[in-house]
Amino acid sequence: MVLSQKEADVQMMLAADVHLGTKNCDFQMERYVWKRRSDGIFIINVGKTWDKLQLAARVIVAIENPQDIIVQSARPYGQRAVLKFAQYTGCQAIAGRHTPGTFTNQLQNTFSEPRLLILTDPRTDHQASIYPIREAALGNIPVIAFCDTDSPMRHVDISIPANNKGKHSIGCLFWLLGRMVLQMRGTITPSQPWDVMVDLFFYREPDETKDREEEEGAIAEFVPVEYGALPLPVPGADTQWEADAPGQWEPDVASAAVPAVVAAPDWTTQVPAAGWEGAAAPVPAGWEGAAPGWEGATGAPGNWDPVPQ
Repeated sequence: MVLSQKEADVQMMLAADVHLGTKNCDFQMERYVWKRRSDGIFIINVGKTWDKLQLAARVIVAIENPQDIIVQSARPYGQRAVLKFAQYTGCQAIAGRHTPGTFTNQLQNTFSEPRLLILTDPRTDHQASIYPIREAALGNIPVIAFCDTDSPMRHVDISIPANNKGKHSIGCLFWLLGRMVLQMRGTITPSQPWDVMVDLFFYREPDETKDREEEEGAIAEFVPVEYGALPLPVPGADTQWEADAPGQWEPDVASAAVPAVVAAPDWTTQVPAAGWEGAAAPVPAGWEGAAPGWEGATGAPGNWDPVPQ
């Protein structure tokens, strides 16, 4: 039996615990609650969740420029899903802390005026009592939000009832919404499944990602490679290198310049006839006119006076 697209999506949402709410229920969310379990957990009607996903996808497709849509998540579980949704649909993503005045203060560098705002959780997507929903309300920006059974509905234009606290639930919802948007745009056909896995939208623990990267990118052991030494050429021999040697050159011994051999001086020919004992002592430069016994001279180079003896 081949299930329809809606039935397959409902089964996926049930597997991702999209239908599990909280023990508290807002009065405006009672219309989306199917029943309450014995432990006090409210069960969300996933049929209405699927219908609201279709409505939100039609609103997103109606905006011509996808850059005019901002999808935002301050919860860590929804930041990866927000970035992936923006990647495949062309929207702008704000993952992390919301800077107050992003939609109202024109002096900020991050100021933007979106035509649509998509939030993961209207309760926790705030910082320092400045709600993105309130800023969107001041700027007349429509808001689409995933709302749990205890989420406030103030300033929310389209609420998608779902579990917005589980990492699998948030990833599954953004995957379904992104696929619906691409199908309505004509990028993918409903008859063929989307080639993007839903696991890419799930939050990953930092330790799990680090361990996986270490396993995949393990450094291989270094194996030293032994290279055979080439024989050195002998001078005077007709040496021919291998044909595969780098450069393929042959040394020309005949044309090589041989340095001239300088004969060592023969000191024996300069010996005086009377021998070295009778030869006069050499006279330093500048002392040619000095009398024998230059130790007592006063005109030594350098203008220094020797100590009288």
